[in-house]
Amino acid sequence: MPELNEFEQMLEESLKTIRTGEIVTGKVIDVKDDEIVLNIGYKSDGIIPRNEYTNENNVDLRNLVHVGDEMEAKVVKVNDGEGQVALSYKRLAIDKGNKRLEEAFNSQEVLTAKVTQVLDGGLSVEVEGTRVFIPASLVSDTYERDLTKYADQEVEFVVTEFNPRRRRIIGDRKQLMAARKAEMQKELFERIQVGDVVEGTVKNVTDFGAFIDLGGADGLLHISEMSWGRVENPKKVFKSGDPLTVLIKDINGEKIALSLKFPDQNPWANADEKYAAGSIVTGRVARMTDFGAFVELEPGVDALLHVSQISREHVEKPSDALKIGQEIEARVVDFNGEDRKISLSIKALQNAPEPVQEENLDVADVDIEAVAAQYEE
Repeated sequence: MPELNEFEQMLEESLKTIRTGEIVTGKVIDVKDDEIVLNIGYKSDGIIPRNEYTNENNVDLRNLVHVGDEMEAKVVKVNDGEGQVALSYKRLAIDKGNKRLEEAFNSQEVLTAKVTQVLDGGLSVEVEGTRVFIPASLVSDTYERDLTKYADQEVEFVVTEFNPRRRRIIGDRKQLMAARKAEMQKELFERIQVGDVVEGTVKNVTDFGAFIDLGGADGLLHISEMSWGRVENPKKVFKSGDPLTVLIKDINGEKIALSLKFPDQNPWANADEKYAAGSIVTGRVARMTDFGAFVELEPGVDALLHVSQISREHVEKPSDALKIGQEIEARVVDFNGEDRKISLSIKALQNAPEPVQEENLDVADVDIEAVAAQYEE
């Protein structure tokens, strides 16, 4: 009876017909490094060459497919010229991917796929074997010069253009990020108020300040609010990615002003005790003008040393006697907490020169008129 079964199978295969474009199922009967042979229940076996299985040119198919595996494939040619059926696994996958992408395009479903290539103009991702191109302008809601960080990463996107005939399937990641940021921004502004202390991340540093990402919106930390003391160059203090705890100073529409001048750290809070008039203090010369030098007593507290108070000797200009960064000792001669002004004097610490004492010369007590009269006689 086995001979009868074999005859019936051969008869069935001789009567079976297949057409180009048809999807067939078969069992792997042989695998070489560059092709797969399938028994598809037809009078001829089906052949899947490497380039119809994968886009990887040098892959060894024996590491991917094994004898006995069942596979689906698409008929490319009923007769490949050698009496065999030319099949494609890759084209079937593309068809399935196209169908999946068409459904996602119509429903605007958010898809997740791995970046397979980073190109000059954007990113290439694959969905079930079908390529989707995400242009650089649609990768992020902010300009990104270097896209290499996305290599092999999973990204979310929506399909905004679907035209498989022209091989034009476009993905958009930007609108997802913009929508999420808008939601986060709304939540942030509902939550924060002036006076709050919040966590953020330094996003960008400029000459005039730093922009801090608060998670939904950016706030500006102006150079004047970076410290109770002076900050000459923000780029020497902060760098992108730094975590930062900041104070909400002001909210004006969508603009958020930030500060690092926390009230409990205000150096003027007890300055009236530390720098009372008459006290002797030490400070560093921070900057100079023609009329005097500003001395930093501590970060956020500067005092004026007028040129007339630098020395008991005449000083034409401060730079003749002082240097930037020089540490000096002086007496506080005036403290005005309301206007935050302190006046110093080095001269007040210097001893006054002793007056020059004229020598008491022994001068004869002579009556000049009397002497003159004698000469007249």
